[in-house]
Amino acid sequence: MISSFVTRSLRRMAPTLAYTKRVTTATKQHGRTIFVAATALGSAVGFAKLVMCEEDSYEVYDEGAPHNVIAGATLPVEHAVTTSAPHVPPPIKRKHAVLLKVDMDCTVGVVPVTHRYKYQQWRFGDDVPGPFIRARVGDVMELNLTNRDESGMPHNVDFHCVMGPGGGAVLTNVGEQETKTARFKLLYPGLYVYHCAAAPVPVHIANGMYGLILVEPAEGMPHVDKEYYVMQSEFYLDPPGKGSDLAELDYAKGLDEKPDVVVFNGREGALTEGKMLKAKTGQTVRIFFGNAGPNLISSFHMIGAIFDRVYRDGSLMSPPARGLQCAMTAPGSASIVEIKPLVPGNYTLVDHSIFRLDKGCVGFLSVTGHKRPDLFYSTEGPQPCVGCKLHA
Repeated sequence: MISSFVTRSLRRMAPTLAYTKRVTTATKQHGRTIFVAATALGSAVGFAKLVMCEEDSYEVYDEGAPHNVIAGATLPVEHAVTTSAPHVPPPIKRKHAVLLKVDMDCTVGVVPVTHRYKYQQWRFGDDVPGPFIRARVGDVMELNLTNRDESGMPHNVDFHCVMGPGGGAVLTNVGEQETKTARFKLLYPGLYVYHCAAAPVPVHIANGMYGLILVEPAEGMPHVDKEYYVMQSEFYLDPPGKGSDLAELDYAKGLDEKPDVVVFNGREGALTEGKMLKAKTGQTVRIFFGNAGPNLISSFHMIGAIFDRVYRDGSLMSPPARGLQCAMTAPGSASIVEIKPLVPGNYTLVDHSIFRLDKGCVGFLSVTGHKRPDLFYSTEGPQPCVGCKLHA
């Protein structure tokens, strides 16, 4: 049983979570599955925490909504603002749930995935990774998915934040020029991967059909000065014949987990060559980092910086780790990292499985501001080594 002390505490907090109605345990009651949601205990950084009850199961909020009511039927409507990497939609300021309408297209496009080869990427929207979606816990997301892939290839979406078979894929299978609409209630805050799960799933992911969705806690996220969207992925190339620069997918290399290309944001040079992320000294920078895989674990690292906070696996229901050098991120998962650079210069983003640097996995955060000789000093100026890819 839930202790009377915890019950009284949660009841006192209940008014701060307008979308909840009563507190219960993580069990089935009256045939209804009860899902975990965040309490408003408030950590030092204002994120949600969970409280354990005596049976070591989570205490949760049950909305108590009737099962036969269509999700979002009574909510105000809002159209989602989505962005292409490395940009992020603005923070959510509202304190209530909405029916969040998200329009998404399945497309194809030939892009220079490396300096040497082009590749026909399969995409959500017009870029790889797909659009960044920002929502709030308790929102009902209404997805309108249209397949504009003229090859006739079917597509769908599996959202890792969706509770239900296939993460929504079974409701969103679309053929050529077809549109499907489905609604999903967002029950857990966090940063989640989404991807196409049409057969064969590895091919759709390897070709570029993935992105990130952020589900903010009810109380929102702490203010930072800059936010960016970075997603790592691999490409397995069958090189073109003579006279062509268009590579194709090599499925056998995918099975062997031996990629030719490992990159940030869909192509080599996406975060270099005049496309660096930017910040000023003293600013807090938050990076929403995803790993689409489809195979490799990422040891995400920023050379010259220490991650002040890392929300492991994209969880916003657990307190962040502090002072980390790398954020280990599995395929199909995500991390939220925050840094506060104090010294001006270029900070290098890498997967610290460092041979991947020569497969294209590098980017930069360019930081401007006043020098800090009290922290970083030499009588000689900086001198990057000849041919170095790490210290631009």
